[in-house]
Amino acid sequence: MADEPKKSKISSSRRLGLKIRLLAVAAEMLQEEKEQSEREKEAALAERLPPLNLSGLSLQELQDLCKDLHHKIDVVDEERYDIGLKVSKNDTEMDNMKLKITEMQSKFKKPNLKRVKISAEAMLSVLLGSKHKESFDFKANLKTVKKEEEKKEEVTDWRKNVEAMSGMEGRKKLFDASGN
Repeated sequence: MADEPKKSKISSSRRLGLKIRLLAVAAEMLQEEKEQSEREKEAALAERLPPLNLSGLSLQELQDLCKDLHHKIDVVDEERYDIGLKVSKNDTEMDNMKLKITEMQSKFKKPNLKRVKISAEAMLSVLLGSKHKESFDFKANLKTVKKEEEKKEEVTDWRKNVEAMSGMEGRKKLFDASGN
C-alpha cells in the first residue's frame, strides 16, 4: 500500500482550469516583459543618438556629419566585437567549470591510462582466448607497388654540345641522326 500513488485532492477539471489560468497569466507577463525591453531599447537609443537635423546643412557639413557617424559606427562595432569575445570566453570557462564540478561530484574517476606496446598476435590471443592458435602475417597480404624508373636523359656539358653542333659538321650530324 505504501507504493501506491497518493490520490490528488484536487479534481482533474479544477487542475486543468488552474493550469489554463497560470498559462494566461504567464503569457501576459511575457508580453509585458517584451514591451518593457522595447521601451528600454528605445530609451537607450534616444540617449546615445540624438535625432539628426539635416535641414539647412551645406554639403561640407553633411560630409562632416557622415564622417562623424561613420567613426561612431566603427567605435560601436569594436565594442560589440570585444564584448562578444568576452562572452564567448566566459562561456567556455563556465563549461570547463561545470565539467570540473561534475567530475568532483561524481564517484567515478577516470584512471590515467598508460600506453602499452602489444603485438597483433598478442592482441588476438587476448581477445579470442583459446580459439586463437594460428598466427597471422598481416604484412603478407599487402599489395606491393613497383615504381617505374623514369628514363633519365644523359646530361652532358653544354659547352661540348655547342662546339660539336657548330658549323656544317654539326648540322650534318643532326641530319644523319634524324634520318636513322
